[in-house]
Amino acid sequence: MADAVAESPVIPSPSLAADFVTLTKPRIISLLLVTTIAPMFITPAGLPTWSLVGWVALAGYLMAGGANAINMWFDRDIDDQMSRTRLRPIPSGRLSPRVALTFGLSLGGISFALFWTMVNPISAWLALSGLLFYVMVYTVWLKRSSPQNIVIGGAAGAFPPVVGWAAMTGSVDLGALYLFAIVFYWTPPHFWALALNKQADYRKAGIPMMPNIHGVPETKRQMLLYTLMLIPLTLMPAVIGIQGLFYGVAATLLGARFLQLCWVIYKEDGVTPTTWRLYKYSLSYLALLFVAMAVDRWVPFGHRAMTQQVELGAPVVADLAPSDGAAHTDH
Repeated sequence: MADAVAESPVIPSPSLAADFVTLTKPRIISLLLVTTIAPMFITPAGLPTWSLVGWVALAGYLMAGGANAINMWFDRDIDDQMSRTRLRPIPSGRLSPRVALTFGLSLGGISFALFWTMVNPISAWLALSGLLFYVMVYTVWLKRSSPQNIVIGGAAGAFPPVVGWAAMTGSVDLGALYLFAIVFYWTPPHFWALALNKQADYRKAGIPMMPNIHGVPETKRQMLLYTLMLIPLTLMPAVIGIQGLFYGVAATLLGARFLQLCWVIYKEDGVTPTTWRLYKYSLSYLALLFVAMAVDRWVPFGHRAMTQQVELGAPVVADLAPSDGAAHTDH
């Protein structure tokens, strides 16, 4: 028996490099990058160069990764109490809090410099605003104090499409704000689906998530209401001619499945496997919706006259990019 124990496999600890990557939450960032890059293909400024897409993707990853690392630094106490987070690099003791904070701040600084020099100043300020909103408004203020934490604080996740749009146009247009609204209304049903499945963890950590404060039935009702606001919002670009037939069909089918899952959850008692299916589907839903926006531009049919698109190009924030088109030239 001693031999059997001696021969038991030992699970190696992650490498230092792997721990630093974990601090950035790469799986979350992959979705953020989709919602950042796809809008670059639908602005009135035309199509981006591949070099610009590359710089935006790199700088976007670093800014989001920095925000996530700072989030893990601040939340290290509650991460140690939740089963799904206690093995993260800081609560497990593999990285010190000071190292993690320095890493996060450094990523944010490098990202800001890349956006400023290789893209344009307004995209740099917008990306930094997203980091500050996520850290200060969501992580530090709302996450531990209000069941509306994910509604208001979750707006941080809606900054990426605005950054992508501004990277192309050098301004924040109505189109960018429209994309912001889509992500904003998608966030509550997406995250509350996770919160329903992780109620015990959040309760143990003292985080006032909607299911723990207002109960499961009210959370389901709120999820359905936000979904009913989200779906018409996603269909509007096709209705008014900003997007074409391909996007319209995709948005309809994707939204129908989203609504179906929300309705089933609303009618079911308690928390069932459908809730977890909705959470996983919501990730694919947002990614596919934004991909459909970009692909629609390449489909050679189903488009109306594009004059209406310019209406969404009226700047809300003044153009801070060079007037010679350098906002989307090859670097």
